[in-house]
Amino acid sequence: MSFQQGLSGLNAASKNLEVIGNNVSNSNTVGFKSSRAEFADVYANSLTGSGSSQIGIGTKISTVQQQFTQGNVTSTNNPLDIAINGGGYYRMSNNGSITYSRNGQFQMDKLGYIVDSNNKRLTGYGVTSAGALDKGAPSELNISTADLVPKVSTSVTGLFNLDSRSPVKSLAAFNATDPTTYTSSSAVSVFDSLGNSHTVQSFFVKTAPGTWDMLTTADGATTNYTPPATPVATAQMVFSGTGTTPTITPASPSITFPVTTGATSVTIALDYRKSTQFGSSFSVNSMSQDGYTSGRLSGFNTGSDGVITGRYTNGQSAVLGQVVLANFVNPNGLQSLGNNSWAESSTSGAPLVGVPDSGSMGVLQSSAVEDSNVDLTAELVNMITAQRVYQANAQTIKTQDQVLQTLVNLR
Repeated sequence: MSFQQGLSGLNAASKNLEVIGNNVSNSNTVGFKSSRAEFADVYANSLTGSGSSQIGIGTKISTVQQQFTQGNVTSTNNPLDIAINGGGYYRMSNNGSITYSRNGQFQMDKLGYIVDSNNKRLTGYGVTSAGALDKGAPSELNISTADLVPKVSTSVTGLFNLDSRSPVKSLAAFNATDPTTYTSSSAVSVFDSLGNSHTVQSFFVKTAPGTWDMLTTADGATTNYTPPATPVATAQMVFSGTGTTPTITPASPSITFPVTTGATSVTIALDYRKSTQFGSSFSVNSMSQDGYTSGRLSGFNTGSDGVITGRYTNGQSAVLGQVVLANFVNPNGLQSLGNNSWAESSTSGAPLVGVPDSGSMGVLQSSAVEDSNVDLTAELVNMITAQRVYQANAQTIKTQDQVLQTLVNLR
């Protein structure tokens, strides 16, 4: 009598139930990948070789294969949560030891590193001193919370409509504090090298039909003459009969003014070439300058390509780093380490490192996580099937026992 087949079936069914139970228990584990028990039949070695009379001696678990299918993506309220939609794994560093994970539940530690719940640090590309991505070897991502360095203003671009119906005025009578001595005016804030704000005001005086003299002040002081000297125009704009594309003299007007805050003098180029002169009221259609004051980090988000962009209190944004992903030719060869992480092995192949949304890498979604890919309905059905298999194998052992008992009872 042989109990081997039934015993091997019981053992295999028990292991299968363990795999199913592990899947069910991790159905709420972010980034978890379900497993599947795969079976193989067992035959004893035969001295006479194979034949139609050869009877198997049971079954065994040949492997437990993980299923690296995509899990559902769920939105969260944490901007540091990141979900991978597609292929790839996060590269996590633990004192230089690299592991891989699909769990994108991250937070920032007191040193500015992006870490998971086990204090492993997310890796990617940092930024250079010039603010560009340093795409050398991936390193531990560190989010700088330093103030954004101010940018000195170098140009002002304006688009005005000057009222062609305005009366002619005398340039010699101009006084920045007396609105009756000029036709129109507009102001814009610019910044010095320390981020201090200064007000540059442009005054327009219609000195002849189609001719406008522009004068400027910075923080209330004239920029190219000192009162009570005769006013000197910064530039002159002459319109043709169409009221567009003025001829400006000099062609590239600019102003330079000193500051008393310890910063260097500021030179501003004035670009008003797209201004018009129509028979309608004076209007400022657009006004912009290219500088900004310093700013503090107010938040950041991760783009689909892994680029981390910081938002600052001065309304500016800056690149703070880029998340990289790793993929493998044979993901099933990865060694499971627990805590939602894997390590490369000889069967997985070397990691293929790249940025999201390139090659075999998926895209990232900020403020979201990838749920477990466990299908609870399918697992519960598999559990019923595994239970039936276990019962059937127990029944073969019971039958073998009854046959053996019959032989023992023979007289």
